[in-house]
Amino acid sequence: MTKPKLSFWQIWNLSFGFLGVQIGYSLQNSNTSSIFESLGADVSHLSYFWLAAPLAGMIVQPIVGLFSDGTWTRWGRRIPYILGGSLISALALVLMPNCPKLLAFAPLAMGAFILLFMDLSFNVTMQPFRALVADMLDDSQKTQGYVVQTFLINLGAVVGAILPLVMTWLGVSDEAAPGHVSPHIAYSYYAGGAILLLTVLVTSFKTREYPPGEFARYNNLSEEDAKPMSFVGLMRNVPGVMVRLGVTQFFSWAALFLMWTYLKPAITGVVTDHATGEVLSAGATQTWVGVLNGTYPIPACIAALFLGRVAARYGNKPVYAACLLAGALGFAGLCLLHDQYALMLPMVGIGIAWAGILAMPYAILSRAVEPRRMGVYMGIFNFTITVPQIVIGLTGGAIVKYCFASDAADMLALAGVFMLLAAVSVFLVKEHKAQ
Repeated sequence: MTKPKLSFWQIWNLSFGFLGVQIGYSLQNSNTSSIFESLGADVSHLSYFWLAAPLAGMIVQPIVGLFSDGTWTRWGRRIPYILGGSLISALALVLMPNCPKLLAFAPLAMGAFILLFMDLSFNVTMQPFRALVADMLDDSQKTQGYVVQTFLINLGAVVGAILPLVMTWLGVSDEAAPGHVSPHIAYSYYAGGAILLLTVLVTSFKTREYPPGEFARYNNLSEEDAKPMSFVGLMRNVPGVMVRLGVTQFFSWAALFLMWTYLKPAITGVVTDHATGEVLSAGATQTWVGVLNGTYPIPACIAALFLGRVAARYGNKPVYAACLLAGALGFAGLCLLHDQYALMLPMVGIGIAWAGILAMPYAILSRAVEPRRMGVYMGIFNFTITVPQIVIGLTGGAIVKYCFASDAADMLALAGVFMLLAAVSVFLVKEHKAQ
């Protein structure tokens, strides 16, 4: 028995909430280092604060996946987690710029706590979206579902990245008092929280998930088969392709983590104004970091529209490797260019890599995972995203301090090497279909 075909707008609504979650993540990626620097953190300590995101993902995503696989309520299977997590995520976005006011004598500690709180809630919200697409769509529509999701993810990344710039256009100051977060960043976080809630509400109220009986029939399962397996049993039966993909994921996500952590300090005092040739101020540099982080999702949106057709012709692995190679070239460009507009060019290559990272591993993995275990295995697969970030978070401070004499630009060069290794490692992956 096949699942009913969904219209484009029904498919759009499945992932629309991911737009809001990604706006929140984009704000975090663009501004966390700046916020903690303004609170007094040293550049060699920044990677430690960034550990909150991967640690939260490692703990939360498999748990949410496991429980959502067996959650059957009147509101759905995945929606309760999406909706509940979004409420907490919005609150965390509002609190983050105010950590100096919440705990004046230890703002860094309060900032670290809120960052962890934010990442826990982000992961609760976002984890079910991958499984929701697989749950609701027939095999013939899954590619379209993930393309739409990838498009919305990148659109959210663009919106979140440019929100501080929009705030400056609206007259909000980008200058921060000592020990405080600048107003244009604060108001961006407030707007991001509001958008996150609104988009998740659209998904929550516009999506009707299949009840247990329907889900079992559509996937040729008995209702007993649809019940969750123990976590130990799941780990024993991890598809081999997931392990091989983990090697590629390690290098690619380590490279991204380095960019998110060190892009701002790497270009501060180096990036120049296109018109005058003068070095940008700290506030203007932070705003331009947001612009750069809002640039790479644009080519990623465009690339995502063609990945399915190109992969159908040439194969998933060659396309995946080519995307990652484009990312390696992008990181090389970041190290060599200094003009503010010229720095947007390398972001095109990084954007192509980002599109591949968001789409191709899931295209490969989804064939090897049973539908009844989709949620938890998507959560377990998140280990391949969080582990490299934890490793770099723990070692990045020592690397930049003792290997590169606190020169953050060298960390971007290291990111390029990692992305190149990721491209090569793709050919270790062996694709197969779940039995």
